[in-house]
Amino acid sequence: MSDHVFGQLRDAIVTGEYAPGDGLPSERELAGVFEVNRHAVREALRRLQQLGLVRVAQGGATRVLDWRRHAGLDLAMAGAEVLPVETLVRDVVEMRACLGADAARLCAERGTPEARAAVVAAVDVYAAAAPDLERMGEADVALWREVIAGSGNIAYLLAFNSLVGGALAVGRVPANRRTAELLDVAGHRRLGEHIAAGAAAEAEAQAKALLTAPITLPREDSRA
Repeated sequence: MSDHVFGQLRDAIVTGEYAPGDGLPSERELAGVFEVNRHAVREALRRLQQLGLVRVAQGGATRVLDWRRHAGLDLAMAGAEVLPVETLVRDVVEMRACLGADAARLCAERGTPEARAAVVAAVDVYAAAAPDLERMGEADVALWREVIAGSGNIAYLLAFNSLVGGALAVGRVPANRRTAELLDVAGHRRLGEHIAAGAAAEAEAQAKALLTAPITLPREDSRA
């Protein structure tokens, strides 16, 4: 019941049905509208506040916030069906490319020998999954997790978790967006070799080449 209330209110806020500064109906009114108890409403409002969509003021009044100023990455991970931004998939893929390229640089630059070896091993697992795109996709996620972990940047790791759990989870990005990237076994092997050799600039460039492949599709293909 709480999930239903949360989803309906979240969608109403991000689509502008409730504008920034608007007050939401009282808990009692919302309970009546959604035919749920007030505990379910209270839990939904708590989650909306954690997402940066509302502020519960003293006395129980709930005001809508501007999600563009207050919401975090978790809102983007809800997907384009929730967030009314036409370029959302492109934007998230661009963020992933920036994060992955810098993480590859850091992994090569300061990763431990064990961390670099884990990346090379993950490349081998990914390559062995070819040509099964589903298995390659799962192995690719595991590979990038090793790269991010090897970078030693916990903020990157947390952002990666959000990306994997949301818009970039297998099946969420249109298939044609990642096919070229996933099938580039040679490119992934070069990435592993550069990281293993401690070649930071080369690892960054190779990671960027792999991760920008989904961004550089012709415009008409990106709608597929």
